[in-house]
Amino acid sequence: QVQLVESGGGLVQAGGSLRLSCVASGSGLKMVEMGWFRQAPGKQRELVAIVRYDGNIQYSESVRGRFTFSTDNANNAAYLEMNDLKSEDTAVYYCNAVIVCPSCWPRQDNYWGRGTQVTVSL
Repeated sequence: QVQLVESGGGLVQAGGSLRLSCVASGSGLKMVEMGWFRQAPGKQRELVAIVRYDGNIQYSESVRGRFTFSTDNANNAAYLEMNDLKSEDTAVYYCNAVIVCPSCWPRQDNYWGRGTQVTVSL
């Protein structure tokens, strides 16, 4: 069974930084796509950053230049380095991944983590 576990959220002052981590657990996994989404209170979940199967990384305009998305394929991990945080970045951040799991059914599926809270104070 595949699980995505996020960590690294917390409370930070505006202008500060946080680093989120996401690790996929399971055997023989192949990550097809990985990304970070966020959902602020009363708003829809939105894309923050995603790495596609071809290696291209896409950022939302609101975080471009401030956030950096990276992956560690050997450890099935993804990271989101967030700098110059603003109050509007306050949200629950979710890790998302399309994963091939040889022992799972279906073999390829879309997975979500439970989320980690990021709160940016003024």
